[in-house]
Amino acid sequence: GCVEGAVVTEALSLLHGEREPGIVTFGYSDDEAFAVGLTCGGTIRLFIEEFNW
Repeated sequence: GCVEGAVVTEALSLLHGEREPGIVTFGYSDDEAFAVGLTCGGTIRLFIEEFNW
């Protein structure tokens, strides 16, 4: 989908020490939503942190 690539980029930045754990927000205006695949409009918020097994 439209957001997965951005999530991977944020996660890799965290693993490389370029960002701190935290919430990332993805959202688009109604006009842009359909073009990028978020046909519901809306906003996605994810908490990204490193998890060691």
